[in-house]
Amino acid sequence: MAAASPVTFDDVRDAAACLAGVAHRTPVLTSRTLNARIGAEVFVKCENFQRVGAFKFRGAYNAAARLSPEQRAKGIAAYSSGNHAQATALAARELGTTAVILMPADAPRAKREATAGYGARIVTYDRYTEDRTALGEALARDRGMALIPPYDHPHVIAGQGTAALELFEDTGPLDALVVPVGGGGLIAGSAVTAKALHPAVRVIGVEPEAGDDTKRSLAAGRRVTVPVPHTIADGQALPTPGEITFAVNRRLVDAIALVTDEEIVQALRFAFERLKIVLEPSGATALAALLAGRVEDPPRRIGVIASGGNVDAARFGALLAG
Repeated sequence: MAAASPVTFDDVRDAAACLAGVAHRTPVLTSRTLNARIGAEVFVKCENFQRVGAFKFRGAYNAAARLSPEQRAKGIAAYSSGNHAQATALAARELGTTAVILMPADAPRAKREATAGYGARIVTYDRYTEDRTALGEALARDRGMALIPPYDHPHVIAGQGTAALELFEDTGPLDALVVPVGGGGLIAGSAVTAKALHPAVRVIGVEPEAGDDTKRSLAAGRRVTVPVPHTIADGQALPTPGEITFAVNRRLVDAIALVTDEEIVQALRFAFERLKIVLEPSGATALAALLAGRVEDPPRRIGVIASGGNVDAARFGALLAG
């Protein structure tokens, strides 16, 4: 007998109700130029227009809102390379509590400043030599705070799935859904939603070539650890998939595509020049996979999640100039 899924479509719909009037319903963009390049109808879900500039607010708020008043009063802890940090900080502020966030010392300056700007206290660590999960759990335990991890949590995953829910509500049936993969929360929530609404849809994840832990894990049938990748896609620079996210993704994700840093830069440029939107490198990997031909035999109607746009002007300019 198959084990029950840790996240169901009912959980996603509950999350949508929780987020109504709090999270933004982000736009879906189309482009004739993009359609001609890909040879398909492409619908880009622009989570760069979400609060905090990324999809992460959906999951962080959904999880934080479900804490008891006693838990909230003690504050919230999280660990993140940037977008979940900002999302948790804002969720805590919206719910009238405090947040302490563990962030890598080399996290982009814009993400650190935004996290502090939402009122969180930041504690730093070295992502290449220290275990952020262990550090984050210790931080929460020592301070008596509730820990909201960036992806490996049922309420976080359900919240992230609301982006795909909105996309399907706006576009109708799709033949494929292409989603960036870091720890796997966004694609897990997206896959639960997609397969519940349209069982035949192909769900395709995209990782940076330097950090293919999910692709390797799916091939092996178990979670595989790789060295912490060096990639411009900092939000996807993770060594192993989440335990809960992998349990979902191994059942529902059809394929993983890989993209190079140069292909990500080309997607950033295309999004800026043709779609007139700014994406961060991690937010552009799904679009990069399409543009670089990494999605084989693209079907007629394709949804793409552009997961975030948190990049400062100096870094964005340097990436495009490089």
